[in-house]
Amino acid sequence: MKSLVWYTDNLRVADHPLLTAACAQGNEVAAVYCYDPKHFEGNNSKGYVKIGAYRAKFIIESVLELQTNLKALNIPLYILVGSPELTIPALVKDKGITDIYAQEVWHSEELNRNNKVFKQLSDEVKIHKAYDQFLLDKEQWPFTLFRLPDVFSTFRNKVEKNLKIPLPLPVPAPMAKTTLQMDAKAKTDNPLQINKWDSIVSEAINIKTDHRSAFPFKGGEIQALLRLRSYLWDTDHVATYKNTRNGLLGTEYSTKFSAWLANGSISARTIYVELKKYEASRTKNESTYWVFFELLWRDFFKCVGLKYGDRIFKSGGILNKEFADGQDYKKFENWKNGSTGDAFINANMKELAHTGWMSNRGRQNVASFWSKSWEQDWRVGAAYFESVLIDYDVDCNWGNWMYISGVGNDPRDRIFDSKRQAQMYDASGSFQKKWL
Repeated sequence: MKSLVWYTDNLRVADHPLLTAACAQGNEVAAVYCYDPKHFEGNNSKGYVKIGAYRAKFIIESVLELQTNLKALNIPLYILVGSPELTIPALVKDKGITDIYAQEVWHSEELNRNNKVFKQLSDEVKIHKAYDQFLLDKEQWPFTLFRLPDVFSTFRNKVEKNLKIPLPLPVPAPMAKTTLQMDAKAKTDNPLQINKWDSIVSEAINIKTDHRSAFPFKGGEIQALLRLRSYLWDTDHVATYKNTRNGLLGTEYSTKFSAWLANGSISARTIYVELKKYEASRTKNESTYWVFFELLWRDFFKCVGLKYGDRIFKSGGILNKEFADGQDYKKFENWKNGSTGDAFINANMKELAHTGWMSNRGRQNVASFWSKSWEQDWRVGAAYFESVLIDYDVDCNWGNWMYISGVGNDPRDRIFDSKRQAQMYDASGSFQKKWL
């Protein structure tokens, strides 16, 4: 048996059900990550790439660290450049793979990608799938997916009544030496190994981090664990999180876990278990609970995406509600470039453009400004965030944009007053001065 673990948004070795299953069942295990240039290069019809430079760099850093971590387990990571439906089946055939392990997905783009890959495989290749993005275990939900509450507070109350978070899976033991290891000749001559990867890595590494960035961190599982240790144990910042989470400046006002969670360099369960250890030995308060509260929000939006599928990308959102659908290109350019006439909005948009990061408070304000104050199509803003944000997560991004724009899970349908928000959260004007 030769098993292949297909890595996508789960770039880790700990708490990885697919990797664990492959190591338990396979005599030989390899892994694969496919870098699809069409997502990283060339402009789309809106004038920007699907995955911009900042997120691309973070992903590449994460993949390289994954390769090192897998090597310690005697598991080679094949990094392919090209369309998955072409490169992965060729690798499966070339290496005599008998079993492939793939992440469960639920939106059409990812489903189509996976189905194209699977259709190219021999009928003799077994396909194994698993959900590996959730905090909660799908089998333990206190509701069927069809009856998932559309309001977060109802969801939270149902979940917390009988909360059971599975323990994260340990890192598998190192495998025996395998014939799947690549030698130097295969790396340069094998058409499955595209030498373009070296130039891609070089280009990403040379992208400079703006010295003003609130997110100067690197991608990778080890980096995620270092941040987790720092935010909890080294600084105790987790104990004041609820008081600082609406901050705008610096690295410590929020956990910053979202980027590693987004590409799966760390699991929500790993964070949760460490949080419970902290509460047991240091401090348990409203702030530590609020970090769990945010992890639960993340699960909620993923459940919403699972329930409604591609409806989260439609103009009317999950409510099928008519809403502003302005398509003013000039307004988009002004909003994107931070030239709106509103200093607080401008500062946040400039931070995003220069760093790939924006605070949660900023995101709420710029989204409300775009979709409600300017009455523009919320999907245009969500698509731009998809391109630029380092911590882009499909369900969280589109779920939050629906929520703010009045077509999602917010029963109050609020509008943010950016002038008042600036007075509340940037009273000294320090944030605006930094970016303007």
